Amino acid sequence: MFALNDILDTPPFSLDRAHKAALYRDALGQLTAQHYAACEPYRRLLDVLHYDVQQPHAVEDIPFLPVRLFKEYDLLSVPREAVVKTMTSSGTSGQRVSKIFLDRDTSTNQTKVLTKIVADFIGKKRLPMLVIDSRAVIKDRNLFSARGAGILGFSMFGQDVTYALDEQMQLDLPTVQAFLEKHQGSPILLFGFTFMIWQHFYSALQSSGVRLPLEQGIMIHGGGWKKLIDSAVDSTTFKQRLQEVCGITRVYNYYGMVEQTGSIFMECEAGHLHASIFSDIIIRDHRDFSPLPHGQPGLVQLLSLLPSSYPGHSLLSEDLGQIIGEDDCACGRKGKYFMLHGRIKSAEVRGCSDAYAAGA
Repeated sequence: MFALNDILDTPPFSLDRAHKAALYRDALGQLTAQHYAACEPYRRLLDVLHYDVQQPHAVEDIPFLPVRLFKEYDLLSVPREAVVKTMTSSGTSGQRVSKIFLDRDTSTNQTKVLTKIVADFIGKKRLPMLVIDSRAVIKDRNLFSARGAGILGFSMFGQDVTYALDEQMQLDLPTVQAFLEKHQGSPILLFGFTFMIWQHFYSALQSSGVRLPLEQGIMIHGGGWKKLIDSAVDSTTFKQRLQEVCGITRVYNYYGMVEQTGSIFMECEAGHLHASIFSDIIIRDHRDFSPLPHGQPGLVQLLSLLPSSYPGHSLLSEDLGQIIGEDDCACGRKGKYFMLHGRIKSAEVRGCSDAYAAGA
């Protein structure tokens, strides 16, 4: 029987295709049966699909939930009194938000797995951390937005955490400069959401003519690509422009969603997003939802071993992408690696920084 603790000490990008397939067949089947027994709306859905949780199934045949269902229904597989944290997606005014219910075990496992994945890229040492956001976003710790949860989650990798923006979302240059002077000569970790880094950090530095000494910096960012792509800013341009204003060269994009917090997909040194042993990806044809082979673009389905308090282990996103390869990326990490092509045209604007931008 699968137990997440059994693989927590396994290097996060160490399983090849055959070993990971065997793990996921057992683990996802077990999670599906668990949520079927404990979550009535999920059980009704699987009954309509005539899905028998007692029978073994291939991973690609395990039912997926459209992520939008979490905006419409409270889906949880634990008693309400066991919920210690409710995560919410960010939404523009009038939009419904997803609500994700976490018990203590799920919340703890999300933290552990996030630590394992990110440490594979930046090391285990806690670094002085500059958050490209305002402290105001994390004030309510009981009802976490995706943006606030991201900041708090990645703050585990930092020390002397300092916020680069004031409450009016303006770059607080004196605070940033004092922080960099204090940690001169040391590696600095920067974290923020992609569009906000571009609008409130890069643009402010570019217009002011100030160049910050961040040659030893490591930046992790994610979310908000739609606004940048609409402005003809791709990943390469984003990195080049940041290097111009602050000298930073180690810039890692990540992909994830509040519905599967913790099991994120990090961008490697070769520019590919990677699935760890804690998550996986299937690309599906939008016409009949059949799985597509590597190299063909389609709808992104996301799998995660972490959700035990809610049925979020198999989700169909509103994103488009394609798998580039598996087990043979130039960075040396095992598992599938892929790229994204944006969102389906009918999808709502969603995601922490996209929603911020739409409401700004």
